[in-house]
Amino acid sequence: MIEFPWPAMSLPAARSFPSWLKPFTSFRLWWPRVNRETTRADLMAGLTGALVALPQGVAFATIAGMPPEYGLYAGMIPAIIAALFGSSWHLVSGPTTAASIVLFSVLSPHAEPGSAEYVSLALTLTFMVGLIQIVMGLAKLGTLVNFISHSVVTGFTAGAAILIATNQVKHFTGQAIPRGASFSDTWTHAFTRVDEIQVAIAATGLFTLLLGIAVKRWLPRLPYMIVAMLGGALFGNAMARWLGVELPTVGALPASLPPLSAPNFDADSVRAVASGVIAVTLLALTEAVSIARALAARSGQHVDGNQEFVGQGMSNLAGAFFSGYVATGSFNRSGVNYAAGAKTPLAAILAGVFLLILVLFVAPWAQYLPNAAMAGILFLVAWGLIDFEEIFHTIKTSRQETAIMAATFAATLFLTLEEAIIIGVLLSLAIYLSRTSKPQLRVRAPNPHHKKRHFTDAENAPQCPQLRFVRIDGSLFFGATSHIRESLAAQDQAAPGQKHVAIVAHGINFIDLAGAHYLAEEAERRRSQGGGLYFIRVKDTVQEQLAENGALKTIGGANLFDSKTEAIAALYKRLDPVVCSTCRARIFRECQGRPAGQAVAPGLVMPVSHA
Repeated sequence: MIEFPWPAMSLPAARSFPSWLKPFTSFRLWWPRVNRETTRADLMAGLTGALVALPQGVAFATIAGMPPEYGLYAGMIPAIIAALFGSSWHLVSGPTTAASIVLFSVLSPHAEPGSAEYVSLALTLTFMVGLIQIVMGLAKLGTLVNFISHSVVTGFTAGAAILIATNQVKHFTGQAIPRGASFSDTWTHAFTRVDEIQVAIAATGLFTLLLGIAVKRWLPRLPYMIVAMLGGALFGNAMARWLGVELPTVGALPASLPPLSAPNFDADSVRAVASGVIAVTLLALTEAVSIARALAARSGQHVDGNQEFVGQGMSNLAGAFFSGYVATGSFNRSGVNYAAGAKTPLAAILAGVFLLILVLFVAPWAQYLPNAAMAGILFLVAWGLIDFEEIFHTIKTSRQETAIMAATFAATLFLTLEEAIIIGVLLSLAIYLSRTSKPQLRVRAPNPHHKKRHFTDAENAPQCPQLRFVRIDGSLFFGATSHIRESLAAQDQAAPGQKHVAIVAHGINFIDLAGAHYLAEEAERRRSQGGGLYFIRVKDTVQEQLAENGALKTIGGANLFDSKTEAIAALYKRLDPVVCSTCRARIFRECQGRPAGQAVAPGLVMPVSHA
């Protein structure tokens, strides 16, 4: 058992750090939890995580167009740094499928994948992503990832999965598909030139794929990716000897620690990666925070999104100088880490250390791993990324979310990945703004037979011919004022005698300058017509916003009421007694003492506006 030579830091001592230093000393919050019992659990979880990271690292580097060893390097130092400076107890950082394919999409037009120039651009992009992540974390922008809806992530991930399989077709079949061929060109070539398929390569890829499926289905306790990789390598080398051919292989990986590296900041390099920095940053942060929150919900932990931004940023800054590329929260490694019983971030740190050790012994054997076997494994990865259950659930429950998901999916296949993410985010914001720009507005009416001032929907209830009660649920900002104006105008047209309007306002949470100006104008207009605009149960914060914008002075403080009872008692006195004398609605208690009239039909029914 590992014994630590230093004492555990106490929580009171941890809180003594200067406030500006706290984002860079988050390990002080979980270090007191480390003891003999948690260390034992973290050791086993770390070893398991390192074994899983071996095949994944090589696979993800292949997707990213990086030399295979860089996928392993990205799971070493960056994983350790993210665990030290992040917020989650169980999140494990490293290369991921989505981040790898976005990296390939951004860099492949500018350099040959796998070349020294390509690696240099990847390091530059990684550094810039890390820097932006840290700035966003320090600026408390952790909530920004909430604007990327789950439908965008689902559609993007499904599209990315198909692109992963598409990029591996040439390695799976041995066909001479040109580098950089589009999605449609790749599959057109694959189906129209079947005669180019090489039997030994296709058989190796298919065997690896089927072996991985079988192990995952019938032997779930075994690491199916490792078994499929070993089985595919043995089968491929046997096929090559039997047929007397030579299969392309991954090649021997350097059995060394991550070498030092440095990003290139010349103008051409920065310009080449600048277009994809924001997309890569948003995707990486969304992955990391989403996974951290999902695991925190299971473990009962609270995750600080801003601190997670800082941790991911520090991780990528370190990766840029230790031969890594863009790292983020890995769903597979984090899930394995949690399932293996990890108790503290020490498990992720140990996983990075164990991976360093394993690479020294395992790396040379990669020369026997055929590219076809790796393609078969990536087909498995791609299939596992498609969340069919969530896709069908979205299709059944929401047309708008389905449209977002489908648009993001199509954009992923036929546009660049950074454009796909931006399109998905813009669509999500557009639909969100469309929803919030139409606050729910319902006409309400009191029930005179109820002991208390009980209000109900006025669709089939009699109403006062002079006073209308309207409940608004939502924020009155610049995008919503038009909807409110049109709804009230339609109600005025249907019942022109209702010049007094009382808004039940406890459902209004926010009013901006445009909303306040509209309410002030509406109040003045109704007063000029002999009516008025009144508010019932206005929240304190909304009153402050009306006062700050100058609208409260125009509306008049006497027109704000704390309750419906108070409002009805005051407003009843402002109604035209001539109209009241002929009214037969009798919906207020105050009406009961008046003699019944004969001129008005029993009840005025108003149309209800539904947002």
